[in-house]
Amino acid sequence: MPARSRRRSGGFTLIELLAVLIILLVAAALIVPRVMERPDEKRQRAARADLRTLQDALNRYKNDTGRYPATAVGLEALAHKPTEGGDALNWRGPYLERIPKDPWNRFYLYANPGQHGPIDIYSLGGDGHPGGEGVDADIGNWNLEEPR
Repeated sequence: MPARSRRRSGGFTLIELLAVLIILLVAAALIVPRVMERPDEKRQRAARADLRTLQDALNRYKNDTGRYPATAVGLEALAHKPTEGGDALNWRGPYLERIPKDPWNRFYLYANPGQHGPIDIYSLGGDGHPGGEGVDADIGNWNLEEPR
């Protein structure tokens, strides 16, 4: 009796396909969260970067004029020369081409003197109201560290 040889077809078995699918799903579960950033965290990082830029511009303004702009003048003093007072004489700006809005499309707030330091520059976060937690938390030049 001649020996029969089994010849396997060129396809994959169901078990092999399931194993590959499981490996791909596990890899995607580990990689996708790191690649796809959460939009709220991205907005918070952008706000922190803007606040650092505004703080640097305000420090340059103070170095030139001897003081930070008054609250009433606000951040606009960084882009437009004051029209009166001692600040106008020593102003060497513009310190910024334009005053950015926060990532939620609202103006950054400014106070001189500040509650947290000589000046406060801040965004009211996602909800636009003082206080809050997480995405809705205020972000100011006093808390620029990334949360852990």
